[in-house]
Amino acid sequence: MREASVDRAPGLSVRLKLTLSYAAFLMLAGALLLAAVWLFLLRYVPERALIDPTTTDLHGVFPVRSNLLHAFAPAAATALAFLLVFGLLGGWILAGRMLAPLTRITDATRLASTGSLSHRIRLPGRKDEFRELADAFDTMLAQLEAHVAEQQRFAANASHELRTPLAISKALLDVARTDPNRDAGEVIDRLHTVNTRAIDLTEALLLLSRANQRSFTRERVDLSLMAEEATETLLPLAEKHGVIIETWGDITPTIGSQALLLQLTTNLVHNAIVHNLPEQGTVWVNTSVRPKTVVLTVENTGEKLTPQLVSTLTEPFQRGTERIHADHAGVGLGLAIVKTITQAHDGTLTLTPRSAGGIRITVELPAMSPHADR
Repeated sequence: MREASVDRAPGLSVRLKLTLSYAAFLMLAGALLLAAVWLFLLRYVPERALIDPTTTDLHGVFPVRSNLLHAFAPAAATALAFLLVFGLLGGWILAGRMLAPLTRITDATRLASTGSLSHRIRLPGRKDEFRELADAFDTMLAQLEAHVAEQQRFAANASHELRTPLAISKALLDVARTDPNRDAGEVIDRLHTVNTRAIDLTEALLLLSRANQRSFTRERVDLSLMAEEATETLLPLAEKHGVIIETWGDITPTIGSQALLLQLTTNLVHNAIVHNLPEQGTVWVNTSVRPKTVVLTVENTGEKLTPQLVSTLTEPFQRGTERIHADHAGVGLGLAIVKTITQAHDGTLTLTPRSAGGIRITVELPAMSPHADR
């Protein structure tokens, strides 16, 4: 809901104020100049008429102060009147030219208030105060437009990501129904795990909405444990479609949100399963440590992908290939969420097509300092 605008009494426009200021300054300068001229004349013009002793005609008579006043006053008044008209007209024109950039900024502000965030001022010319203001406003509009677009994608992200635990629950229930001899306790335990994960996922999505502001709580997280948990959760899905998951690696401590990093890992493993070969596919999940970073790598078999196509996979609603397992089809937001979480943790995301088919995805995050817990 928009706030009501401030009720203000009407007043003079800035252009009129500047015009009056220019005219008043010009009148003051003219008056001071005329006063200086008058003082100069008073100093050098005698009080009485002087007669040239060599002639007696009127041409030798010098003007006196009384005659000078009668001649100077009308001319001074005419000059001041001209300065007033010139100051008002010139001031109005100059003020309009000076305030023209401000008018463009105001128009852009009004457009933004109606929801049009794609408009930009793009004020031409060299750098000055108005152009700095216009450039700052353009930057703000770009950030607002990106933020609004992100919020619009958030609802789609939530529906997509909440679908994963529901699909896993359905797979577990299908297994229990088709295999009466299967241990019911095991199924219940896994369902409990999946439901717990659904709750954590909801909280993670709320955290994701604030990821760019980095307002989530940071704690010690081991990526290798995240990889194991994601693999265990998605194991029924992999078994159902004949995909083998191999997980190994080092302890990889970092600092971040456990819920978000678990969501990141789960997205990567889930995508690796559903974007795989129709049968006998493989997913490799590996964690490793570098001098200043920790690395999570997820690879899979699959169709060959071009580098051009891979570069677009982190965009919303993009897919590398048609999903092989259509019953778990998503809407193409998994890697977009992975990218957002990685950026929120000051990490880098790298996608590389494998020469034999499939893709290698690497998430590199800052390593936790050895003295962080001390």
